Amino acid sequence: MSVLSGVRRQCLARALRLSVALGVAALAACSGLPKSEDVAGDAFARGGRFAISATEFDGRQQAVQGGFRWQDNGRDYVLDLTNPLGSIEARVEGAPGHALLTRANGSTLQAPDPDSLVEDALGSPVPVSDLRYWLRGRVAPQTSDVQRNEAGQPVQFVQNGWHARLSRYDAAGPRLLVLERQDAGRRILVRLVVDQP
Repeated sequence: MSVLSGVRRQCLARALRLSVALGVAALAACSGLPKSEDVAGDAFARGGRFAISATEFDGRQQAVQGGFRWQDNGRDYVLDLTNPLGSIEARVEGAPGHALLTRANGSTLQAPDPDSLVEDALGSPVPVSDLRYWLRGRVAPQTSDVQRNEAGQPVQFVQNGWHARLSRYDAAGPRLLVLERQDAGRRILVRLVVDQP
């Protein structure tokens, strides 16, 4: 094995860890209990593709892409994250007070809530508990700088340090979500394209 091959493997392993962690950060927050606009008991499913990039202050960049399938009954959820070929790389299952990440190799990571799970997986706190609202085209509590389209749907806002842009609405919610955050010497960009109802 050449040194270059070993370096590529390390980069791919880091990208996969980043994919799972940021994918969870971007999507797994769906078990947070609703606070203002009630979504409990409201079954919901979305699927599509994601692309995540993290650019460090020195210009180094890590990027990963894949697919997601999320099912939520308003209380519990299951989220599958897939690689570009469609194989499941990670499954996130959650309910109030419990979140479980299972990787393709069978290893697991548990936490009392999705935010803690992401913090354990990524090594830093990431506020993800409001994505349940965003995928439905709703504004989460304590959201600032909300801009809406003519139909009254939120198209741009700031929540917990994330700048969110939602567009291409269908009857269930936005079909394009672009989330951006500046965080401790790096810029994180998450792009979700919904192509499955």
